[in-house]
Amino acid sequence: MVFTLLPAIDVSDGRLALYTPDGPRPHDAFGGDPVAAAEAYVAAGARWLHVVDMDLAFGQEPRNEGVVGAIRAALPEVSLQVSGGIRHAAHAQVYLAAGADRFVVASAALVDERAVTDLLTREAARLVVGIEVGGGRVRARGVPELDLDLMTTLGWLTAAGAPAFLVTEIGRVATMAGPDLALIRRARRAGRPVHAAGGIATLEDLRAVRSAGADGAVVGRAALEGAMSLTDALAWAREP
Repeated sequence: MVFTLLPAIDVSDGRLALYTPDGPRPHDAFGGDPVAAAEAYVAAGARWLHVVDMDLAFGQEPRNEGVVGAIRAALPEVSLQVSGGIRHAAHAQVYLAAGADRFVVASAALVDERAVTDLLTREAARLVVGIEVGGGRVRARGVPELDLDLMTTLGWLTAAGAPAFLVTEIGRVATMAGPDLALIRRARRAGRPVHAAGGIATLEDLRAVRSAGADGAVVGRAALEGAMSLTDALAWAREP
């Protein structure tokens, strides 16, 4: 099985950023230039990139569609998945128009089941549903009222036509503390492709994630700071 590895490019105010619970902070890797990071990742063998608008994720409007457009112009051959607090079609269209191939519906959107179902009906071919989990429950950073049972949520999303899930253990984001394998196994029971995120730091972590049933993974800080050899990881991911 080919495993899809997506290096993440977190962006705030048009520059590279690192997630913290209090908000994004600038990161000086690649001189802070997200296009330079994207070019390096593609040179290492990446076929997909995961671009995160950290400003939207922390409650603002889309502010980094220009970065998506710049990456698309520089690297027309790469596929782009965009994430970061996307709750409705208007936000998604901003990124799709800028050149994204696919977007991630934020867990915050799950407070409105009808709206998410409508979005799935219209855009299922171009989306993945993000499932953020804390303490075994579906939650969303910045939306404290969201507190849903994981398997029930995966069930109605699957019935509504969700094509795939990006499952993130909130407490492990940007920690490089290792993935939550039990969470991946639970999510895989919904019968849809699962991509994992949160805590992945090494090739051994990626092997464990795939063994747990994931079809792919997003790697952020470990790729950005060079803790993981992205060239080796991407070569491994392409192995049958």
